[in-house]
Amino acid sequence: MELTTTTLSQNPVSESMVNTSFKVTENKVFIRLRNRVCDTADELLASGLCREIIRRAIQHLKKRNSILLGVFGAQGIQEPQIELLIQTLQLLAKMPADLVMRVQNGAEVFLKDRNLFNDFVEQIYNYWRTFDRFIICDSEGDGLDKRPFRTFNETIENLTHLVRKIYRDIQENVVSTHPRIYRQVSAGAEIAAIALRKDIPYPAGAYQALNQIPIIRQILLYPPLVLNPPMNKRKGRFERVSENPMDFVSLDREEWLCYPAKVGSLLILIYFHQKFFELGLSLCNLFELAGDEDLNRRPDAVYLCGVPEGGLERFGPFPTVFYDDEQNGMLVGAIPNREEFGYFGYLKKMVLTLHNVRKIQAGRMPFHGALVKVFLKGNKQATLLMMGDSGAGKSETLEAMRELGEEYIQDMIIIADDMGSLEITPSGEILGYGTETGAFLRLDDLQPGYALGQIDRAIIMSANQINARIILPVTTFEHVIKGHAVDFVLYGNNYENIDEDHPIIERFKNEEESFKVFREGTVMSKGTTTSTGLVHTYFANIFGPAQYKEEHEKVAKRFFSAFFKRGLFVGQMRTRLGMAGWERKGPEEAAKELLRIIRGI
Repeated sequence: MELTTTTLSQNPVSESMVNTSFKVTENKVFIRLRNRVCDTADELLASGLCREIIRRAIQHLKKRNSILLGVFGAQGIQEPQIELLIQTLQLLAKMPADLVMRVQNGAEVFLKDRNLFNDFVEQIYNYWRTFDRFIICDSEGDGLDKRPFRTFNETIENLTHLVRKIYRDIQENVVSTHPRIYRQVSAGAEIAAIALRKDIPYPAGAYQALNQIPIIRQILLYPPLVLNPPMNKRKGRFERVSENPMDFVSLDREEWLCYPAKVGSLLILIYFHQKFFELGLSLCNLFELAGDEDLNRRPDAVYLCGVPEGGLERFGPFPTVFYDDEQNGMLVGAIPNREEFGYFGYLKKMVLTLHNVRKIQAGRMPFHGALVKVFLKGNKQATLLMMGDSGAGKSETLEAMRELGEEYIQDMIIIADDMGSLEITPSGEILGYGTETGAFLRLDDLQPGYALGQIDRAIIMSANQINARIILPVTTFEHVIKGHAVDFVLYGNNYENIDEDHPIIERFKNEEESFKVFREGTVMSKGTTTSTGLVHTYFANIFGPAQYKEEHEKVAKRFFSAFFKRGLFVGQMRTRLGMAGWERKGPEEAAKELLRIIRGI
């Protein structure tokens, strides 16, 4: 279905809503404003957005041949009847049904069967809440980003309270009773963002077009946020191309936003089309939002998520691509505006690919894995790096260790949940850094009850499908960028069983043996991508090392040599996460053994 666009300020009742507009797709509502949203029931019910939702709700009921349409009686459902319905609702928001029928000609048709009309109102209310609902506060010239709490209170909070109030007032005036149970559901927008245009010091030429796109400064969301994006898996990898995608794209300012992400020590500006708004705004649970001072420098990379048709076709049928602009010292990533790319993994993993390429170029070793610092009771600590592909059991083992080790563990600090990089100091110490402050986790692999325990901060995606995911904040940006001395480097082996020759945790004897296992990157696929079965990926990381293999090979050999020279514990951990029946028990046993080794027993 094509976008339907209406400017709310065209309605004379809504004069206070200057510079406010909306767009509605099949399952999303976008409200852009610079002033405020409706203050009264009359304003809201007379707005173009309310009319559009009511029309769509009626069409939805028509497709079902619903009995609720009986509220229109024999008069049919044409524009005059819809207008009469809205006028009736405006009055019902202020006075009882009996009085409404006296002052509004024709209202008696709707109120003939009041229980049926009450159900009809409930259906419209529920239909509105099936949409993913976004408010974008364009603060250009208004300074709304200087007072974000006030701005959010005057927009998303007011709209939420007003919608609920109208719904409750109408129902009470229709059935003449008060509810005994009140549910404070999210009835307004689910996410609001303050965004403004800012001049980034981009190079001359095609990059200057990006300065027309508003950059997000603050975000407010109502968790738990449950989203159902069009895809629940990622496929392919991000290919390096020899031409700059910026030279072939055209961006409409009204359809794009930018999330400026601090990815470890890097600044990556992520531009996303409104088709992927729910994915782009969900980045707030994954990456630190850059501050004003960060935006005074040229970014390390830009990413265009949702390039319009015609912009990337020259790069092949599956153009998930990036370009190394060596002349300007920037990377440029891009994916098309197509349903098949409507998965959060395409946002996250491209950003991390750009990060990893930058780190390889700087002589650091990127890793695909989890990095955590464990503090044991008795003043003992260890920093663990667990490398491995998606589904290897890294996050699951760490969470099991947290659950099982309460007797011994004083604290655990997550430095990296999925990606990070290593540095060798002049003294030979190995320091680890992270990238994300959040985690993008498979619901099926979490400990029972863990997701529910975190639901007040969660963004949940594809909850009823395979590879259902949850995005949670798990650490602070200060921990991510501090630099922590690494003690253990483990490979997550999720495919081998345990016996006398294959212990749960096996320490490698030498650099060559360990390098071979890490380099092969073997894993039993867990269905997080379209690959299945036992797969091999260069260093379990198709996000940068595979595209810069020659450069990465030199970097990796230097680091593995440094691991053994420094005396780090380098080995593999058999989590058995990819084996049937061991999805939870495997990581639990691995966690127990890891805890035993750390304690020195």
